[in-house]
Amino acid sequence: MRRNLLLSLIQKRFLQTSSSSSFTVQFLVNSCGIPLQSALSVSKKIQIDANNLHNPQSVIQFLKSNDFKDTHIAKTIEKWPAVLHSRTEDTLKPKFDFFIKNGFEGQLLPQLIVSNPDVLRRHLGSHIKPFFEFLKPFYCSNEEVIEAIMRAPWLLSVPLNGDIQLNTDFLIKEGVSIDRIAKLMQWQPRVMGQKHDKMVYAVTATKKMGFQSGDSMFVRALAALVIVSESTWRKRIEVMKSMGWSEDEVLCAFKRFPPLLTCSEEKIRGAMDFFYNTMELERKSLITYPHFIGFSIDKRVRPRYNVMKVLESRKLIEGDWNIATPLTISEEKFLLNYVTKYADKAPDLLQIYTDKSERVNT
Repeated sequence: MRRNLLLSLIQKRFLQTSSSSSFTVQFLVNSCGIPLQSALSVSKKIQIDANNLHNPQSVIQFLKSNDFKDTHIAKTIEKWPAVLHSRTEDTLKPKFDFFIKNGFEGQLLPQLIVSNPDVLRRHLGSHIKPFFEFLKPFYCSNEEVIEAIMRAPWLLSVPLNGDIQLNTDFLIKEGVSIDRIAKLMQWQPRVMGQKHDKMVYAVTATKKMGFQSGDSMFVRALAALVIVSESTWRKRIEVMKSMGWSEDEVLCAFKRFPPLLTCSEEKIRGAMDFFYNTMELERKSLITYPHFIGFSIDKRVRPRYNVMKVLESRKLIEGDWNIATPLTISEEKFLLNYVTKYADKAPDLLQIYTDKSERVNT
């Protein structure tokens, strides 16, 4: 009752329009589960005829029959309202059948469509099927193909004969192996969809920096050069130089950890401040372990450092210990080796580890 009253008030205030618009909003709210404000926005893009509800109702029923929950249906329609005018048998069903046949079962299919409902506009024979065939040579299993698509559902909307194909062919020609291109698609899928001219420039620049196309780090360096504009690249180098690094040292660190210069200036400053002023690390340590800068200070570095300082202050660990090991091992191993291992002698370690405060009293 309250919802209907609210709907009525908003309609009177904002919908000085036709009865068709008013009915559309009601249908979107009551039949599709779309929040009222969103329904008002969606109603500007689509109209539902009160005398012809067969199509939108059949679409909703079809989605439900394919494991779409109410939230999936609402989000799909919000992103692509025209889906309500789609023909289920001729348009939707063949595509759904294809996705299901290729492993998108259970909640994977709703998740895919909600992430990129635009795929429902793509032609099955001339776009969707060829894209799957394009991906298959890069992966060892159908599961890996599914994983690649789920990481970047928008790829299914990109013209296959455009930049992605050009970039793929170019990388192969430049000596980048199929498996490394596949990894690039998994790590940074947007890199493959970049303008071809930018890809050519990035490959050339990567090789000039000393990376070889057969190196394991080549695609990571390439991704960084594609993602970061030249002006932003220079700004981040200048930030590091302002904190005592030479340009050669920045390049050396980048070669060890190419994502370094994809970190924001704020991230770089904050990380270096903590490593220099709190942990009192020397610059040469960060040049040796530049991936430290990529770690989250609050979620990873500070909590682990706090634990290590407590262990040291209570003489539970002695001698010179290298911070690299506790910072780089997995969460499971850190808890096992440095927290639960000392639970009897330092029962407060777990609390210290999960404490977000910046200082620990030892």
